Parts: sequence; structure tokens; C-alpha cells
Amino acid sequence: MSEPEVASTRRARRSTSEDEVLLDRELADLPLELRWREWMLRVEAVIFAAAEPVGRETLARVIGKDCSIDLIIDDLQEELRERPYEIVFVAGGWQHRTRSRFAVPIRASQASTRSAAPALSDFEAMVLMAIAYFQPITRGDLSKIFGKEVSRDTIASLRGGNLLASGPRSPTPGAPYTYVTTKHFLTAFGMQTLRDLPDIEALEDAGLLSRTATASERDFPAADDSEP
Repeated sequence: MSEPEVASTRRARRSTSEDEVLLDRELADLPLELRWREWMLRVEAVIFAAAEPVGRETLARVIGKDCSIDLIIDDLQEELRERPYEIVFVAGGWQHRTRSRFAVPIRASQASTRSAAPALSDFEAMVLMAIAYFQPITRGDLSKIFGKEVSRDTIASLRGGNLLASGPRSPTPGAPYTYVTTKHFLTAFGMQTLRDLPDIEALEDAGLLSRTATASERDFPAADDSEP
């Protein structure tokens, strides 16, 4: 590492250390009511500013060691009850979200939004759904599910939206790549975990997905799956 890089690293560390010293987490000099209010404001500010859901460990850095994050969140949610937005728990953390009942007026306004849900074609949405249920899964297996090729362009589009990532190599001949959903996938669709996916039996009844076909064909990936 060069001297300028070393100096920059030291400055960054010093800045972080100074921030930790300057931030009074305990607020012992304040009455309890004002202390609690300040902790609430800090937690909401961090959640509001964050690009991704904020976990418990991150929030703990800005409040006193004996402060309950869960009670802080409960009070914030109560305070926002009459507001058009709320704090929800998704993908292992808390995030500000506009309430779903305001989706229509927001779309009607044609305003540019920070919507986490990406715009997907019908086929991209179906492929993403199949990956969510059957991951890790190869592109060849996906093609068999849909009865037509799932192109690399489709996979690239979903990866570009940070909805997919590479999974482990398949233990089948050629060791093709597999694909899995990401934490951003959970965030985008408002889920805490993959257990929040709709019941697959309803999708099977609708003829959208088939666990039987996938399981029987899983060991025979397409020959051109050797590249991501």
C-alpha cells in the first residue's frame, strides 16, 4: 500500500473513531422522556436514510446499550399509523415503505419514485418465481420448466436488477452454474424470508409451476449451461 493510501486509511479510521466518541448513545444527562424521543428520532433517521433494510446491529450503534430496539420500533410504527408510509420488517431489517393503498395515486401522479420493485416482463417474472421456489437451479432446468429456452439475456436482466446471484455449481456433468435469489429480491417484494413465498400448490393448480417435472429432469441440464 502506498503512503497516500496509508494516510487515507488512517484518516478514515480516525474519522470513524471520532464519530463514535462524539455520539453520546446513553444520553444520561437528559430526562427519560427526552432521551427516549431522541433515540426514536435517531432510529427513524437511520432507517429513512438507508438504501437497504437496516438490521438490529446497525441500529444498536446509535442508541443506548439498555434501550430496546423493538420498543422503539413499536413506538415509531404507532406514531406513523395515520401517515401514508410505515416502517416494515423485510429481508432481516427495517425499512420505510409507502402504504400499499397509496399505490394508485402514486402511479397516477407519474412522479419518479424510489420503488424497490423492478419493472419485469411477464416472462422475467415467471422465471424469477421459478428460481425463488427451486433454487439453486440451472438455466437448463429453467428451460425445461417453461418448455422453451430461458436465454442468457433473461438471466442477465434479472441479475442486473440485483434479484439473482450465482449459486453453487451443479454436481452434474459440465458443472453448470446455478442461480439463487438475493437479499434484494426479498426487499423488493416485501418478504422477510423465502418462507413468505405464496403456497406453491396454488401455482401448481394454476399450471404455472410443476415440482414433479423439475425434480425428474433436474439431473439433465442443457449442454450450453457451462457459462453464467
